[in-house]
Amino acid sequence: MTLASPAVNLASPAVNEGFVLRLNPALNAEDYADVFKRDGIVQIRDFFEVPLADHLATVLKERTFWRLTYPDEKGQPVALDSQDLAKIDTNQLWNEIVKRASKGFAYIYLSCYLEGIYGPPEQAEHPLHQLVKFLNSPAFRDFARKVTGQERVDKVDANATWYRPADFLNIHTDRVGLRQTAYTLGFTRHWRADWGGQLLFHDEAGDITRGLMPAFNVLTLFKVPRLHSVAPVALYATEPRFVVSGWLLEDKVQPT
Repeated sequence: MTLASPAVNLASPAVNEGFVLRLNPALNAEDYADVFKRDGIVQIRDFFEVPLADHLATVLKERTFWRLTYPDEKGQPVALDSQDLAKIDTNQLWNEIVKRASKGFAYIYLSCYLEGIYGPPEQAEHPLHQLVKFLNSPAFRDFARKVTGQERVDKVDANATWYRPADFLNIHTDRVGLRQTAYTLGFTRHWRADWGGQLLFHDEAGDITRGLMPAFNVLTLFKVPRLHSVAPVALYATEPRFVVSGWLLEDKVQPT
């Protein structure tokens, strides 16, 4: 496997090329609310219109600033760009990550925290700046509220991930702060079931209760805390697993 991280010049933002980020007009939130209420998980296919989904997938693959992300010995996230990685022994780093994973929570993948990298005004023309704005727009938040019943969604955070062969995220619950609902927005094409990378849900015994294969233009919403993981991607996988994910958050203090 390789720990190399693709280099992207942030000084040359991608132009949004006239695309307007919006929900697929054919979607109706009420069509998914009963499934979410019953199962605590729902998938919404064809979330964007096809040309927009294609555009965003291309941006993720070709015009995104990726950094290798993993936890340090205290469990705090570390993000290294290609220049950082050139200065360290990546074989030793990989062995350390595997050791942590064998004893507890660990992960490794390429990531881009969209609000931090593409949120600033100087990135306003970048499609991922527009994606952050869309996810925090009244249109998306209202849609998410209606599907999940989470009535006070004040903020939606967003992190892009690129899982490559051997990348993984082991079992955890997302039991942090104000998180109630997690989401993933898949931009993964031409995936094979035996390539791994599935979003897996587990019961308390560790058995898999449901597995969702990486897919294209699919929004997945699920209640948290809930035991889940991302299966390691097979060494022979030849396509990238691209996902934008985060949580529906209630940032504002509510009256008691």
